[in-house]
Amino acid sequence: MIVKVCGMRDAVNIREVERAGADWMGFICYERSPRFIDRVPEYLPQKVVRVGVFVNAAPEVCLRQAEALALHTVQLHGTESPDCCDRLRKSGLKVVKAFAIHRAEELQITEPYAGVCDYFLFDTPCLQYGGSGRSFDWSVLEHYRGSTPFLLSGGIRPESMEALKAFRHPRWEGIDLNSGFESAPGMKNAQTLARFIAEFKKLHPSTL
Repeated sequence: MIVKVCGMRDAVNIREVERAGADWMGFICYERSPRFIDRVPEYLPQKVVRVGVFVNAAPEVCLRQAEALALHTVQLHGTESPDCCDRLRKSGLKVVKAFAIHRAEELQITEPYAGVCDYFLFDTPCLQYGGSGRSFDWSVLEHYRGSTPFLLSGGIRPESMEALKAFRHPRWEGIDLNSGFESAPGMKNAQTLARFIAEFKKLHPSTL
């Protein structure tokens, strides 16, 4: 089970979160985000999968940032096409495609992306791109019958542990943590994260 911590940009905080036990770390390459990473941090994590988060960026932009930040994976939060995902994947990057899900019938939007993404990420619908920090009704995902594994996102915070204990799905392979563990945008409470990650991994040992 993968634990991804997103919205990182401060070098000291990156080191702290790396030590807290994150498997993946996300860097938001979307200028309208309050967590936008406008420069390469003085320290990039060495023991985690580095993920760049993009919104409707051209593949060339994603590839340039992937080189600058030494990314392993791109996470796409806009209306990127399956062809875009396929092109990035063929470049050697892993691809995560995010979908905002409110109702079961909306899951059909994932079907054209099967085979060109390594993971999906299911999040809460909101007016802006990149997540709202609010949770959605995870029971909707009972209707997901695809073969692509997914990460669960949307307002996960320390008090979400009981709901995570109860959640089950054969394609569920991780969680995405962000604003629910912040003291300020882009600054994570590493001690809180470390406790949460340790408890979560007791329930779901990492496969990485």
